Amino acid sequence: MLYPRVGRSRSVLSLDGLWTFCLDDGTHDERLDEDFIRANGEVMSVPASYNDQKDDIRYREHYGWAYYERSVTIPACYAGQRLFLRFDAVTHAAVVYINGKEVCRHKGGFLPFTVELEGIAEAGDSFTLSVAVDNRVSHSTLPVGNEDGTAFFGSDNAGVPSVEAAKRWRKKRNLPNFDFFNYAGLNRSVRLCSTPKDYIEDITLVPSVDGKDGLVRYSVSTVGEGQVGIEILSREGEVVARGEGSEGEIRIADAHLWNPWPEDPYLYTARVSFAEDVYCEPFGIRTVEVRGHEFLINGKPFYFKGFGKHEDSAIHGRGLDLAYDVRDMSLIRWLGANSFRTSHYPYAEEMYQLADEQGVVIIDETPAVGIGGSPVDPYTTFDIRKHHEDVIRDLIARDKNHPSVVMWSMANEPDTEHFPESARDYWVSLYHYTHSLDPQDRPVTFVCCQNNYEVDLATREMDVVCINRYYGWYNLSGDMEAAVYALNLELDFWQKIDKPLIMTEYGADTLPGHHLTVPEMFSEEFQVMYYDLIDQAFDKRPFVVGEHPWNFADFNTIQGVYRADGNRKGLLTRDRKPKLAAHYFRKRWHDIPNFGYKK
Repeated sequence: MLYPRVGRSRSVLSLDGLWTFCLDDGTHDERLDEDFIRANGEVMSVPASYNDQKDDIRYREHYGWAYYERSVTIPACYAGQRLFLRFDAVTHAAVVYINGKEVCRHKGGFLPFTVELEGIAEAGDSFTLSVAVDNRVSHSTLPVGNEDGTAFFGSDNAGVPSVEAAKRWRKKRNLPNFDFFNYAGLNRSVRLCSTPKDYIEDITLVPSVDGKDGLVRYSVSTVGEGQVGIEILSREGEVVARGEGSEGEIRIADAHLWNPWPEDPYLYTARVSFAEDVYCEPFGIRTVEVRGHEFLINGKPFYFKGFGKHEDSAIHGRGLDLAYDVRDMSLIRWLGANSFRTSHYPYAEEMYQLADEQGVVIIDETPAVGIGGSPVDPYTTFDIRKHHEDVIRDLIARDKNHPSVVMWSMANEPDTEHFPESARDYWVSLYHYTHSLDPQDRPVTFVCCQNNYEVDLATREMDVVCINRYYGWYNLSGDMEAAVYALNLELDFWQKIDKPLIMTEYGADTLPGHHLTVPEMFSEEFQVMYYDLIDQAFDKRPFVVGEHPWNFADFNTIQGVYRADGNRKGLLTRDRKPKLAAHYFRKRWHDIPNFGYKK
């Protein structure tokens, strides 16, 4: 899916701003009731999550449907154009209405979808756009929620004789099987877009290297009548190569390669023309492969320095915030990092564009977090497989041309221990499915939770072993001598598997400003000691090709006895102030080269 870009043949009209909004009262579900919206409507900002924009617990704890509405006028100058609405992300399910009539349904809260307006509205028309949004998570959604959305007190709680009694009075609420807040709503931009009637539908670019030259295999999907032409532009805007036809291969002499910073993340532009339509797609020439226990970018062994992140900020919640994206990219480079994982869902496309331009490597992850945690086998009982395949297909369709994306992560922390055979069948088959979809055939993985790694049959089958481990925090809490011993014991196991390994999560909750002379849990000194001891285990093992401490910054979570104002494992506070650990990693990472670190 092409990103909506303004060009000589295309226009984009932002529908961001103030919308009318109201929460359902539990009686309407997705059914639109305009009288109900008019009677209960308030102002809500888009794009942003709705949960923290109002000082009312109803918004914070809402369970179920909510409604957005605004008027739209199509400029008369769009006459003769193809028109469509583009929703960048609506969490987690959406029903779209125009003038009260349903025109589209979509499931999945982190990837875009479009609504064609042919036969519905045309240039010069005005209409009412309404969007019903469902924030519920369950065994059939990604991310996964615990059924049936009802929070129970246990039978040992005074005044509640049984779970059945609790069901009759306890209000329904989301019970996420994941450790980040379930922010919902129109989290990303909504746009009215136009193209010519004969238009470019999609562009696929597959770069490779032949000596000093770059090769770009391309495929252009079109609708209507016309001839396809393609020009490759340098960074300075000069045409350096041309091609004709809907598919082919173009050679770029003495090509500049896209490399992670501080080397040059050089970007070319493919300018594609078809009939009256023109679309410009930035791309980079680089190669990615796994060889033995090395992860290679442009044929050189790469070392991942970075973290898991979250789209999370005060007031906006999970909503698009370009100022935070720019600030975060600046902090990534200040820290000396070169990569991040889109934990635990695809991020807004603008963040990938920044990563392309600034040379930051991305592990691109689906929202399949929380598959497990149930006494039953999730792979044979949860209704998720088709939705999981749809999400992977749409993720690759959206992000396939980004040079910053070097690996696909199918999921975070699924249960691979308690049902090892069905887990292996599920993940290995999905691994092959993912490979089959990617024109660039990038490495594929999923991120394994703390488990009995000897029983786990699935993780070892991935191209790169990605593991989350909290020895010294959740396991062997505070006992760092035992924690390091246990970690080295596990790393001895993975060394025999002989695949590249990235520690995709490890860390300790830390209260900013809490200092101790003797390091203990929750102090900034303990966090630094923890990382220093764990990192020493990585440094001596060539097959460990990356370290991603958890997390880039503190982030919001559901309330609970394990969380005080969210998850505090950030190297930075939620408002991006550095803890001692940030300074520790800044010194460490600026001393570790991107390439050839363990040769």
